[in-house]
Amino acid sequence: MTRTDRDETGSSSMTDPETHAIDPTDARDVAMLILASFRTYREHFRSITLAAKTRFEHTDWIEGQRASAARIEIYKAYIGQLQEAIRTRLGAVARTPALSRAAKGAYAKLIADQPDFELAETYFNSIHRRIAADDRVDETQSFIWSEFDEPPVQPAEPIYRSYPMHRDMVATITQVLRDIEFALPWQNIDRDVRNILRSLAEARPEIRRPAGLNVEILKSVFYRNKGAYLVGSLRYSGAVWPVVLPILVDSDGKLYVDTLICDEDELSVVFSYTRSYFMVDAPQPYTLVDYLSALLPGKKRSEIYASIGMHKHGKTEFYRGFLTHLARSKDQFITAPGVKGMVMAVFTLPSYQTVFKIIKDRFAPQKDITRAQVKEKYYTVKTHDRVGRMADTQEFVRFALPRARFSAQLMDELLAVAASSITLTDDLVIIEHLYTERLMTPLNLYIETATDEQLREVLDEYGNAIKQLAAANIFPGDMLLKNFGVTRHGRVVFYDYDEICYLTDVNFRALPTPHTQEEEFSAEAWFSVGAQDVFPEEFRRFLFGRPGIKRMFTQMHGELFDPLYWQGLQHAIEAGEVMDVFPYRRKKRFVRHKPKSPST
Repeated sequence: MTRTDRDETGSSSMTDPETHAIDPTDARDVAMLILASFRTYREHFRSITLAAKTRFEHTDWIEGQRASAARIEIYKAYIGQLQEAIRTRLGAVARTPALSRAAKGAYAKLIADQPDFELAETYFNSIHRRIAADDRVDETQSFIWSEFDEPPVQPAEPIYRSYPMHRDMVATITQVLRDIEFALPWQNIDRDVRNILRSLAEARPEIRRPAGLNVEILKSVFYRNKGAYLVGSLRYSGAVWPVVLPILVDSDGKLYVDTLICDEDELSVVFSYTRSYFMVDAPQPYTLVDYLSALLPGKKRSEIYASIGMHKHGKTEFYRGFLTHLARSKDQFITAPGVKGMVMAVFTLPSYQTVFKIIKDRFAPQKDITRAQVKEKYYTVKTHDRVGRMADTQEFVRFALPRARFSAQLMDELLAVAASSITLTDDLVIIEHLYTERLMTPLNLYIETATDEQLREVLDEYGNAIKQLAAANIFPGDMLLKNFGVTRHGRVVFYDYDEICYLTDVNFRALPTPHTQEEEFSAEAWFSVGAQDVFPEEFRRFLFGRPGIKRMFTQMHGELFDPLYWQGLQHAIEAGEVMDVFPYRRKKRFVRHKPKSPST
């Protein structure tokens, strides 16, 4: 990664006038403490990740969900321990900018032989924000830009296995599957190989003969939900396509290949920001992300880092990419399109596919929630299985943006609704607490211009999104169309989290039958309603304003209006059932039949 023009970014390379002499030992000791903590964190992170293979082989899906959340949470714990260790070591030593600069310099030398140097830089930034004398964004004191234009350590060997196909394609694909060395038997590996080759011929007719075809498969397996994914590339006559083989486990504990993916758009969905992070071993993350970026040129490096579980460095990459974009663009931040929310003020930069969210100072009376609870709900989404239906967010503190890039209308709006979160300087807008999210088309706006076919498809997607969230134990709370977005792949995704809760915490009730005319036509509820009570029959009335849309949705997903449907999902979740989550359409799945004598 190269450094770029820093104009208009809010970062600063200016040194302050303090010239206090510092003891080099203090800076070196701080740097060594940070690196030691980072290495311990990374070992813990890797141990959780490597155990994914065992969890997969044992079909321990509940433990997999716990491990996914735990892997996210340990970062904060290690940073907290490190903060105390540095305080103890420094004692009364002043934490001056000069000390921070010296510690950064010492640390840069220490990580010059680290295979995960970029994660180490982000770790330094995380602790720097906690212990620095001030919280200015200053590249002389932290790694706003990477210290290294190229990885300081190159991998000793390729991160993938190469399989030339010029001989026996059946034997070669069989070898691809067996090289993973799962502890489980295959249900019918011969059938799976036939399915793969048949699907490959249909998907890539450009490949006319095996000669010249080479398959690369990454040595590290990608685990998520109930699947193990072999990821790599197809290379033929100068063309390169991605290849993914999802492997699942049947009810008898036997493996099978579920489908073949060899298209960039389909791979993008597999690595979507709406899905939980993969468990994949990556001793040298930069090299793995480089490989994946070549297969996914339309996806930002920040998203790829996040998708493989390194969401903290994904945040760093997002910030670097955003600063670069600011320096190369001239448009202004404006209010995001769509219905304004009651809890969040949302704005965007038209040239950048991101929305920025600030928690408002005051909420509408019907929103019985606090600022702390809003933050907690966003964190719940971060650690929960998003099943492809909730957008990932990045959370920033003291986020500085160039003041000149804000439209006057937006600036007035933000100061009116979120003044406590905003500090203005002559040239900066500093936002105390900010969330960023990938920009999507609000569902209510999408419907206004949709064709009949698009309308039917997106309504089906909307219903499926609600059902899949519910099966993952998430109840959106406010299911209005404005709180869902449509991705560039046509998927419907939930993105407004201030009312979400666990499905099992909701009391789904049928509407009581009125006994009198007064009760039947009463404008107010004539029966008692608890704080967690929800009446699915009412969804039909408030979700859709147009009768035609209401009828169409009822035909597709009418069970959502039945409290028994929701209660059934609750019973399944409480019984420990974990839903199947496929990052590809079900019609792509291979047809399979259990053989009488399965090959193992």
